[in-house]
Amino acid sequence: MPELRSSLSQPASDKVDLSKYSLEELFVTAIKAETDSRETYSILSGITKNAFLKDRLKFLAAEEDKHRLFLESELKKHLPNVELVLPEYSPVPLPEIDISDETVPMSQILQQAMDAELAAYEFYIEFAKYVSDKKDLVLTLGYFAKMEQGHYELLKLEKASAEEFEEYDEYNPLMHVGP
Repeated sequence: MPELRSSLSQPASDKVDLSKYSLEELFVTAIKAETDSRETYSILSGITKNAFLKDRLKFLAAEEDKHRLFLESELKKHLPNVELVLPEYSPVPLPEIDISDETVPMSQILQQAMDAELAAYEFYIEFAKYVSDKKDLVLTLGYFAKMEQGHYELLKLEKASAEEFEEYDEYNPLMHVGP
């Protein structure tokens, strides 16, 4: 089995040691993260005025929902006697996206989302190592890691665009005034 490695353009974060967690806790963590990400991207798509960013955020929300559904089915397959109950906080600490302050520039929110995607990427790489005896799950988790990498890169591009717009708006405050 080829080893999954970090190949993001950003330096890899400190890897979390998943050996102290149960398989159930790892599934719950993954499902919780996908659920929270979907909700966050849905909220952001509802408040952004940029039509292109809105579409990308809707896309990301749909992707996270697909991941959640698959993970829920894998949980039932591998742990059939476990009833899924999502906790308020994830068993494995992962970065969250804070959208509670409306004054935070979109570029900073997108940076938080990038950090969360990077952490999800690393989490799935480590999760795949944890379940190395379950080849089908290893392959899927590796695929999820690559998808999270793609989400990271998409958000990186959107963040650069947001920074340009924010900078332009800062120097031209009347840009949006008029009929």
